[in-house]
Amino acid sequence: QVQLVESGGDLVQPGGSLRLSCAASGSTFDYYSIAWIRQAPGKRREGVSCISNSDGSTYYAESVKGRATISRDKAKNTVYLQINSLRPEDTAVYYCATEATGCHGRDYDNWGQGTQVTVSS
Repeated sequence: QVQLVESGGDLVQPGGSLRLSCAASGSTFDYYSIAWIRQAPGKRREGVSCISNSDGSTYYAESVKGRATISRDKAKNTVYLQINSLRPEDTAVYYCATEATGCHGRDYDNWGQGTQVTVSS
């Protein structure tokens, strides 16, 4: 099994940037695809991004495409999500999770505790 710990969430003004971190322990996360998912009050859970373990392919939701970059540092066993040009609608709790089937938006297994991102003036 793998344990995930998230960090990097903050209160930021519109137009600002954040880099979220998902640090894994207990097992190398090379075996897992890693997804970022966000949950905001009144909204459906949304898969934001994913990086595949099989070929390193990356995927982005239309809501963040062009603003977000997901990356993996294998030496540090950490996945990052950089989001630029933040908007108030990006406000949510952001979770990272393993995705057993690859980046298909399903079969999430291990979850982090979540980190709060608030975009407001």
